[in-house]
Amino acid sequence: MLIALGVDPGLRATGYCILQGDHLGCGVRALGVLQTAPGDLSSALAEIYREITDLLEQIRPQVVVLEDLFAHQRFPRTALTLAHVRGAIALAVANAGVAVETLAPAAVKRALTGNGRASKAQVQAMVARILGLTGRPGSHSADAAALALTALSRRGVALTPPRQSRPAAGARV
Repeated sequence: MLIALGVDPGLRATGYCILQGDHLGCGVRALGVLQTAPGDLSSALAEIYREITDLLEQIRPQVVVLEDLFAHQRFPRTALTLAHVRGAIALAVANAGVAVETLAPAAVKRALTGNGRASKAQVQAMVARILGLTGRPGSHSADAAALALTALSRRGVALTPPRQSRPAAGARV
């Protein structure tokens, strides 16, 4: 059984998804958003680092998948802030001795929907469908799930829901 942790980095809301799977299918172990309190950058980064470290200790994934840095020329500060968040996450993952994979948003969208320019709603719908969720997950957790699904698929895991009860979107298992 392969366990993957997908992480959609964000300063105030970091999406995460823990999936496990094999050639028969994949299922959700946890899906949610790590929220940080308003405040300074260093406090938020420390909080993200602690939360990711806790997740890594609890689940011991074989791979962690991060969304590749997306930079828009109109918002350079956003890219710098996300780089800080990614750094905190990468440090936690490196300290846990886990492999890190980065995927471009367009590659993930193409892998799940067949369209590299798919909308957030399309990604959310496909994540819910593949994982057999009873509702659509929020955008941050859906992005994290999409990252984990893509990584698992590239490792031979079948993208079909397991044959058991299905958690609601946002349920922590």
